Amino acid sequence: MSTLERTKCRLRAHPMALDATLATGVLVTMMASSFVDPHGENGATWGTHTPNVLSLTLMVLSAAALVFRRRAPRTILATTGAFSAVELVASDPRAPVVMSAVVALYTVASATDRPTTWRVGLLTMTVLTACAMLVGPMPWYAQENLAIFAWTGMAAAAGDAVRSRRAFVHAIRERADRAERTRDEEARRRVAEERLRIARDLHDVVAHHIALVNVQAGVAAHVMDKRPDQAKEALAHVREASRSALNELRATVGLLRQSGDPEAPTEPAPGLARLDELADTFRNAGLPVEVARADHGTTLPAAVDLAAYRVIQEALTNVQKHAGREAKAEISVVRVGPNVEVTVLDNGPGQDDGPEEGGGHGLLGMRERVTALGGTCTTGPRYGGGFRVHAILPVKNRTAPALGDSA
Repeated sequence: MSTLERTKCRLRAHPMALDATLATGVLVTMMASSFVDPHGENGATWGTHTPNVLSLTLMVLSAAALVFRRRAPRTILATTGAFSAVELVASDPRAPVVMSAVVALYTVASATDRPTTWRVGLLTMTVLTACAMLVGPMPWYAQENLAIFAWTGMAAAAGDAVRSRRAFVHAIRERADRAERTRDEEARRRVAEERLRIARDLHDVVAHHIALVNVQAGVAAHVMDKRPDQAKEALAHVREASRSALNELRATVGLLRQSGDPEAPTEPAPGLARLDELADTFRNAGLPVEVARADHGTTLPAAVDLAAYRVIQEALTNVQKHAGREAKAEISVVRVGPNVEVTVLDNGPGQDDGPEEGGGHGLLGMRERVTALGGTCTTGPRYGGGFRVHAILPVKNRTAPALGDSA
């Protein structure tokens, strides 16, 4: 940083010192100009004029008033304007006391709004110019009188321009700050949505496969001694369920990798095309599952297809965990107008109290998935026993890509 820049920073940090420096400069300029005769035989002549005591006093007082121009700009303008009017009327030769009023008018214009600048500027120009032309010792058409009108007008215009520029720069900075805050909030929102989506996927994968592993491991432990062949078959199902869980966990965790990672998973997410395979895994675990489809070969968006699959998966997992050993599950997928309706029913008495009382997040995850896609999801006990899960999903996905689970 150069010496000039350091000096500017120090003066900006101490505005009173800056105003005192400005007042000193104005006083020196007024003193020097008061000794000049602009109408000499050979042009402006130095030393021809000598200011009287009144002029010297008014110059010192008006310059001292400029030290406080930031604290009370209108009061200082009125004070310097009064001193200038007295000088214009009473002194001959005149001293340029009006210079202090010009600085004060610039301060008022730069610190107030435009209507105030117009009113104060016109009033100052009118009063000072009228005093100089009508009451002063010079003829009204003198060049010095016209100069007063010009200098006060330029001071008001310059102050208004500076104020406008400050307001423009402030607006730009505020807009940039607001845009930055908006970007940060949007980033946090997207991160929260992505964490919620990954949490739902992990819950669906872990809850489904671990429930199957638990059931098959229990079967294997029960028949290990008496029926080793059946135990081997159960352990084979355990191995298959654990392999599927690992594969889906690897695919889900792979979404957290960088987009340029060549090892990121590229296989599609599960959907209703794998519904029979999903039903077979539960049948192998001892849960009778019936599937009825009347969607007429409807091609669903990836996000809707995945949501329907996850709803069925979570509903069957709840049946396996809560409905009891004698329960049966029925799945129906039906195309109704612009929607696809997915229903999962069971007749197990173990679900009469509802799986939500266990404190899990499965039903909540269902509703979040379906709601994010613009659909509805209702769950609750059936009359006469059992539980019902019913989801209505729009065939055309109306959600933003950021909310979709198609990744």
